[in-house]
Amino acid sequence: MAGICCGLVGESETAAPIEPSSRTSRRRRLDILPIKCIAADQMAVQQTADNGRKRQKLDLLRALSRDAESAAEKARGEEKREKSGGATGGLDDGEVVITRGESKALHAGNQVVVPPRVVQEPPRFGSTSVCGRRRDMEDAVSIHPKLFNDGSDSDGCHFYGVYDGHGCSHVALKCKDRLHEIVKQDLESQRVVQWKDTMERSFSKMDEEVQAGNRALQNPNCRCELQTPQCDAVGSTAVVAVVTPEKIIVSNCGDSRAVLCRKGAAVPLSSDHKPDRPDELLRIEAAGGRVIYWDGPRVLGVLAMSRAIGDNYLKPYVISEPEVTIMDRTAEDECLILASDGLWDVVSNDTACGVVRMCLRAQKTPGASGGGDVADGESSAGVNSDKACADASILLTKLALARQSSDNVSVVVVDLRRHVRS
Repeated sequence: MAGICCGLVGESETAAPIEPSSRTSRRRRLDILPIKCIAADQMAVQQTADNGRKRQKLDLLRALSRDAESAAEKARGEEKREKSGGATGGLDDGEVVITRGESKALHAGNQVVVPPRVVQEPPRFGSTSVCGRRRDMEDAVSIHPKLFNDGSDSDGCHFYGVYDGHGCSHVALKCKDRLHEIVKQDLESQRVVQWKDTMERSFSKMDEEVQAGNRALQNPNCRCELQTPQCDAVGSTAVVAVVTPEKIIVSNCGDSRAVLCRKGAAVPLSSDHKPDRPDELLRIEAAGGRVIYWDGPRVLGVLAMSRAIGDNYLKPYVISEPEVTIMDRTAEDECLILASDGLWDVVSNDTACGVVRMCLRAQKTPGASGGGDVADGESSAGVNSDKACADASILLTKLALARQSSDNVSVVVVDLRRHVRS
């Protein structure tokens, strides 16, 4: 047949070449295309195949979206753990970070391996308190792990105290029973903790309780009931350390002492309140008192320390205001030593730190735990007590006695190295 395209063309004739931009070329592009007829069943098969390809593409897109979302969730979880302190913290008790993909797998019955949660343990400790060559035991030791928790993710604060009584033991025993409770009550009343103010208020309140209740404080077994019915000549030193995950707060009133061992070096965290210390001597003289040398410097020739809780008959020369030292904890901190002057009179800070470090290196496993405070004249231990710390405290007391210490000796050793458990 012949087609109509601007003239007749025979079947055997060949159309002449047409320029792309000619009018004939434009008309040819408008020619009717052939129609392909497809049966209904073939149409259904083709639609099914198309839908299958679309579903595969959609499933692939969803899978990619889930993978991207899962990766983002894991990245946020890692960032959260890094901000909260890495492997030693950041998750509350029982909290586990699970991505959405893992959650779906758990619902589907698949097994998901969740890494164990790492928790920082409270500091381990040990203590020893012995009468030594004295006739009576007038020292007291108080240990209260986890004394206070502000409700945060941290482990809370831990209380350690050494009290060296003079004249009798009942003021030291009263401090042992009450001072930590006073500190806790003050902490609970604050929205933002101010450690220096807290410790100063607590020591002042403790001194007021001792002054108001001296007659009630009498111990049936003590000698002061017969010698001094008013008990005004009885007092006690107090060195207290509160350890938190971030800080060490030491409050000292008297000649007991706290020493930190950091990277092998001894760092004193308190300064003994001796009457001949220049600033203490000026304070005593400004208040109208005198320092008399009688077997060493003494306030009015009586008391060999310039600050203490109690001692009503020597006020205002002898005060109960503590000196507070606040130290940031570091990864190089090894141990903290609190002790009465029965140790420090014959053992230097460096020697004491060396003994404790030797014991901590030698002992790898924690000892068995007991309960409560340390009884006077006994060794170690309570919750989170440690055999290495207990051995160190015993060794220090033996060293003090071997060096002819004539006083009661009380020692508390706190292990400040970071211990974690899964």
